Amino acid sequence: MTDDIVLTQTLRTRGLNTDDIARLTRIGELARVRRGAYAYAQDGEQTPEMHHRRLVLATAPQLLDGSVVSHGSAAVLHGLPVWRTAIEKVHATCSRSGHGKRRSVVHVHGAPLPASDLTVVDGIVVTALARTVLDLGRTRPMEQAVAAGDAALRLGLSPAALHLGLLGMERWPGVRAARRTIDFLDGASESVGESVSRVRMHLDGLPTPELQQEILGPEGQVIARVDFLWRKQRVVGEFDGKMKYGRLLRPGQTVSDVVFDEKVREDRIRDEDHRVVRWIWPDLRHGGCCGTGSSGPSTAVADWLRGTYPDLAAAANGRGVGLAAAECVWGGLGGDHLPLEGA
Repeated sequence: MTDDIVLTQTLRTRGLNTDDIARLTRIGELARVRRGAYAYAQDGEQTPEMHHRRLVLATAPQLLDGSVVSHGSAAVLHGLPVWRTAIEKVHATCSRSGHGKRRSVVHVHGAPLPASDLTVVDGIVVTALARTVLDLGRTRPMEQAVAAGDAALRLGLSPAALHLGLLGMERWPGVRAARRTIDFLDGASESVGESVSRVRMHLDGLPTPELQQEILGPEGQVIARVDFLWRKQRVVGEFDGKMKYGRLLRPGQTVSDVVFDEKVREDRIRDEDHRVVRWIWPDLRHGGCCGTGSSGPSTAVADWLRGTYPDLAAAANGRGVGLAAAECVWGGLGGDHLPLEGA
């Protein structure tokens, strides 16, 4: 428990009565988080991640014995990307059979909880990183689970730990979806947007790109490191997240300087006979599959493929698979993002 959260019973042991608590709430020194828990006021706007983290810390002491924080709530504590729909409630898992229970604040899942699947974050018992990713793989759409899983790999989680966890989930609900997610993960995806882009291209039937590849100049010098590369087709794909240019800023540079440098970089890539395709969050949010009038990675790359590999492009055109409509609070799909990655 952090000092930011204080339970009502703690306030009462400090000599405060109901009227005192109400007065401190009115003047802004306390903020009600949920029934039985308050937080000391903090300056600045609360991000969705910060708000949910507070709710988790306020709820954890009130969970029944044997319950641990899990799923999207555990993902927030581990610093993984989540979608709004994954944290509408505090998620917890209790080691019992059944389909779980939903209450106003808490969604309790029923599933086995071996000790190896547990850890402690900020004083709260939560599902370990591997178990959290697997639970998301079982219960969330593929793009959400892949974004979290790719981030977990970047944090140091090993694929072997995920495959070992899968062995203990035979016949669990959603285990096939989890297995598909785990097989698709790639820690070389450097942002949520890149992870979601990979899922979109996969579901739309496009060739699998290489990630974070170097483009060489005429003298063998590195002129660019790109997000996606279709080497055979000589196509480069770049996802431009909301915060990407901000991350590229060097001391003394402005965003305009970075945009100009990116243009020079792209021109050099084109000079090496590569086509460059770019897309942004709205393309992923509103785009459909290739060839249906949408924008985004699938359509942009497929436009090039039609002239060179028409059979492949036509096959992808018939898949008709798109992303779920949920908004991501990490990458900026809904205008809000969590602070660790943002793009």
